[in-house]
Amino acid sequence: MMKNFIIVLAFLSFNSTIRSQSSSAVNDLPQSKISEIKNFLKGKNYNQNLAVFINFKIHSGKYRYFIYDLKNNKIIQKAIVAHSEGSVVKNSETLKFSNTDGSHQSSLGKYEIGESYSGKFGKAYRLKGLDETNSNAMPRAIVLHSYYCVPDQESKSLTCLSFGCPMLSKNAFRETAQYLDESKSPVILYAFY
Repeated sequence: MMKNFIIVLAFLSFNSTIRSQSSSAVNDLPQSKISEIKNFLKGKNYNQNLAVFINFKIHSGKYRYFIYDLKNNKIIQKAIVAHSEGSVVKNSETLKFSNTDGSHQSSLGKYEIGESYSGKFGKAYRLKGLDETNSNAMPRAIVLHSYYCVPDQESKSLTCLSFGCPMLSKNAFRETAQYLDESKSPVILYAFY
């Protein structure tokens, strides 16, 4: 009798863990944002199978950058991504965002990930803002690039800050570059809060 009780208890505990892990993934990348991008992409000359998401609601020391396989509905890369120093609100966990040049703040919205180039951070990808909230991305020189201070692994510590660009670790950037360079059409990046 006791043995059966322990087996049932273990089964319930296992199912509870699975549910909490899957609900965590849903909270990290809400289905509503995935659906929004799928609808946005319809009939447009963008990659229909791949999108990049940044959930700025998540603590910066945690995975909040996701490359998502839209065809098979699964996350294929998770990474830590830095936000901008100007987005930090003193004595608060909330962030603020701006599209203004010189604000040193991150901008929200959809971006077209453009061609790569070699600059002061090495290889980087130009970001073209597609919304009112990020339309100045090109004049602000907001690009996707790597930086030495962004870690590969999650931690309780906040990651370093940028001047406006989403920054990845060198390893995460290298993995992202493989997906972007293989794509025949531009990939959309969607930053939300």
